[in-house]
Amino acid sequence: MTAYIIRRLLLIVPTLLGIMIINFAIVQFAPGGPVEQILAEMSGQVGEATERFAGGQLGEAGQQDAGEAPSGSAASQYRGAQGIDPEIIAEIEKSFGFDRPWYERLGMMLVDYATFDFGESFFRDAQVVDLVLEKMPVSISLGLWTTLLVYLISIPLGIAKAVRDGSRFDVWTSGVITIGYAVPGFLFAILMIILFSGGRFLDLFPLRGLVSDNWEELPLGQQILDYFWHITLPVVSMAIGGFATLTMLTKNSFLDQVNQQYVITARAKGLTEKRVLYGHVFRNAMLIVIAGFPAAFISVLFTGALLIELIFSLDGLGLLGFEAVLNRDYPVMFATLYFFTLLGLILQLVGDITYTLVDPRIDFESRDA
Repeated sequence: MTAYIIRRLLLIVPTLLGIMIINFAIVQFAPGGPVEQILAEMSGQVGEATERFAGGQLGEAGQQDAGEAPSGSAASQYRGAQGIDPEIIAEIEKSFGFDRPWYERLGMMLVDYATFDFGESFFRDAQVVDLVLEKMPVSISLGLWTTLLVYLISIPLGIAKAVRDGSRFDVWTSGVITIGYAVPGFLFAILMIILFSGGRFLDLFPLRGLVSDNWEELPLGQQILDYFWHITLPVVSMAIGGFATLTMLTKNSFLDQVNQQYVITARAKGLTEKRVLYGHVFRNAMLIVIAGFPAAFISVLFTGALLIELIFSLDGLGLLGFEAVLNRDYPVMFATLYFFTLLGLILQLVGDITYTLVDPRIDFESRDA
């Protein structure tokens, strides 16, 4: 297993490299960019903006992470550049690092990212790594607790449905989880606010933030309670739509295993149904469920949380990445992509390792051999 883990860790490097290069190339053809955004701002306030950038206030921001093609000296290639001094445009390009050719910027970005140096945001006047670390607790909280809640409920529910396959319990629970899957999570979030957060009914939970303003002044026990008090509604809103797939996957996996010959043999030996289900069937049925854990966590953490963060005023990585795309803040865009991809690849390896813990018969080294 050690050799397999080493090979997978080494494979992360070319995979991550390929993803970064492909996305860098895509950005070359994407319309707009930070230079054009600044020029649009300057078109409305030429005097103020010209003074701002002529003074070099952009400093060294983002010099290695640009994703836009270099402009040379032709100001006409930028929309909104008419009437603006070409020297000012050249100064803006230099501030963003666009005075270098694309291959040089790509090489500098990859070298810096290899040492986890993500540069500085174009528009936030802060180091990218500081922004990511600042937003990470929100996204980790949403992703972790949502995934755990979904698994803790879906697995027992899926087993119960498999044992009672075709019963009334199986039918009405299938209807409930299908409705939950069909309704978007942000609609549940709005419903939760109306019902429990000062909408038209109860006012039991806070509407914004991960913790209260005076959280640091509270004792440890109250800090924990305050944290879960704030995170309850966002997590419930995100988890409701995630039950259906995992529950049905668990049910179908159990149904597939209970018809196997080893289950019939175990029952013939006089083992109790509980011993058969949890001593024999569970280990084999959970393999496919465990395999989906990394993907489920990544999906919740990086794609499912954006609207929830907006609705509950939670400033996390999803919102950070979304705003970076809108603003063409390339250092933040590429840094979050790098972080998301690296974490996803590592979690896939963790899923493979968990396979062997659940079923020692699985040997990835012998398979590769």
